[in-house]
Amino acid sequence: MPEATHHRLVRGASAALLAAGLSLAAVAPAAADAGFRRWISDFESVAAKAGVRHDVYRRVFAGIDDPDPAVIEKARYQPEFNDQVWDYLDNRVNEESIAEGRALRTKLKPWLDRIEARFGVDRDVLLAIWSMETNYGRVLKRDDVVRSVPRSLATLAYLDRRRAKYARTQLIAALKMVQEGDVSPAGLTGSWAGAMGHTQFIPTSYRIYRADMDGNGHADIWTSVPDALATTANLLRKNGWQSGHTWGYEIEIPSDAVARKLRRANKTLAQWAALGFRRPNGKDFPRPSDRANLVLPAGPDGPAFLMTKNFFVLKRYNNADKYALAVGHLADRIGGYGAFENTWPRGYTPLSMEERYELQQRLTHRGLYDGKIDGKIGSGSKSAIMAYQRQYGMPEDGNASKALLDILRSR
Repeated sequence: MPEATHHRLVRGASAALLAAGLSLAAVAPAAADAGFRRWISDFESVAAKAGVRHDVYRRVFAGIDDPDPAVIEKARYQPEFNDQVWDYLDNRVNEESIAEGRALRTKLKPWLDRIEARFGVDRDVLLAIWSMETNYGRVLKRDDVVRSVPRSLATLAYLDRRRAKYARTQLIAALKMVQEGDVSPAGLTGSWAGAMGHTQFIPTSYRIYRADMDGNGHADIWTSVPDALATTANLLRKNGWQSGHTWGYEIEIPSDAVARKLRRANKTLAQWAALGFRRPNGKDFPRPSDRANLVLPAGPDGPAFLMTKNFFVLKRYNNADKYALAVGHLADRIGGYGAFENTWPRGYTPLSMEERYELQQRLTHRGLYDGKIDGKIGSGSKSAIMAYQRQYGMPEDGNASKALLDILRSR
């Protein structure tokens, strides 16, 4: 989701409600509805001062009378800031996401050729972002995920005092999108936090970076994959993407002490090489004059990286190291490169994608898991794992390990 601040907008939503002495469950429905309707009525004058016509405002909010309780509920968990880096990568860079990315790379080649030629952004990076944001568009077909953007943003503005400014700004931008003919009120759909389309643009970012790639006169990021990918490429280009350059290199560190001392230091690749930092495959750095920062996502015991400028450009899409690392690694895997040479300090043997499906199925059969069988170990799966571990007096680590699956199979 573009704009780094977007990914912190609702981290404190629940805390804000508690600070106010409120919760969605504690607010009487009638009172909440009346207050919300009053907020919508009052905000019309604010939108008008920002240039939104009254008829547009009323069309957009027609039929919206209640806040969306899922907005605050979904705000409580943000994997970029809560998951271990290896869990985060397992859920996003796996056999399925790689295989589908490669298939789409072939299927969409004519469009990807044109987008790459126009914006200079690597096609595999665009496919990786598409995968990360909406699972190659699958999320847009889920009624439990896709919501009314005006209702979501109004809910944030109404219930979350610390994020109200963000929500009001995005809501006005969304209203202007309708007024300018970019989208109809019914088509103004997105995530619980107002991110829209295949590659999840918040309204202000959409208005800055929208690109009409298919030539129909509108940048339709909801139904036109070429438009969505081109809009993403435009954002990266305008934020300094270096065409033909990588996002970074996995490296071997000379010692833990040196790595700790130089963590986040910025030097040329030639300078890093002179200090003893090497690539695991023994190859030289192809652009020794490029500058890079040392990043240790799991500390010195895990894979280490020298991150070049494109890594930090990816963080303009989501200001989290895990996100940018996952995009870069998935892009490489789609492009035919291998997995990381070094292993993460998990402390357990991880499962394959097929085994994670099996784990969820076995936990479901035991009545411990009621979520989607998708092979992704999120908060629901971890809670189910911990419940099982609790039943049998095991350490409640929530890890989807080979040892745990073997125990489930044996019992």
